[in-house]
Amino acid sequence: MAAVKVEDAAAYSAELQTLLRGHRDAETAAGMTAYMRNQFSFLGIRTPERAALTKTFTKVHGFPQGETLEAVVRDLWAQPEREFHYTAMVLMEKRKKQLPPEQTALLEMLITTHAWWDTVDLLAGHFAGALFAMHPELIPAYTEKWIASDNLWLRRSAILFQLGYKGRTDAALLFALIRRTAHEEEFFIRKAIGWALREYGKTDAGAVRAFVRETPLSPLSVREALKHIGD
Repeated sequence: MAAVKVEDAAAYSAELQTLLRGHRDAETAAGMTAYMRNQFSFLGIRTPERAALTKTFTKVHGFPQGETLEAVVRDLWAQPEREFHYTAMVLMEKRKKQLPPEQTALLEMLITTHAWWDTVDLLAGHFAGALFAMHPELIPAYTEKWIASDNLWLRRSAILFQLGYKGRTDAALLFALIRRTAHEEEFFIRKAIGWALREYGKTDAGAVRAFVRETPLSPLSVREALKHIGD
């Protein structure tokens, strides 16, 4: 495999795409597409094989960073096959602690483009969570923007970004965001409410029980919230 300069975003992305497309498996792809309700095309590369191919590629070519990383990620995300979206997130993971505040715009694009739970949940709970933890000054403006958005995936992300915060969770903010979406009938919002409460319940079960008692929530949200802490 000939090495390309990691600074050359177009060449880096093109060679990575060539590598992955070379391992296309139509039969496996059909099953993957059906599992994801026919919303996305797939190359048919299972996760272990895709991880191994990406690892081999980055050993030779390294990981892009800064503006090059953003360019590569955007190029991969523009491809129709889902494996490229997963691979873009692998590349981002390596530089997660280096994400500047300006890349909130990139996260918004990723959350709202080719959007489904399999990418959004990682983008929200992992990348947005990490970026907002490093730059808490972003939280007020972006959580307000996202929770007020017509895009359900941005609203879901506002609810989920604190999933890994544990004792650092801003409970008042979490509860406020949930109150603003508790009336929604959308499954992915109701599920997100329950998930976020369930995770915070591992830190403060009493606060979650009290919130559930005092707040009109869907049965789904209540079930998920109290799954491990009871009534």
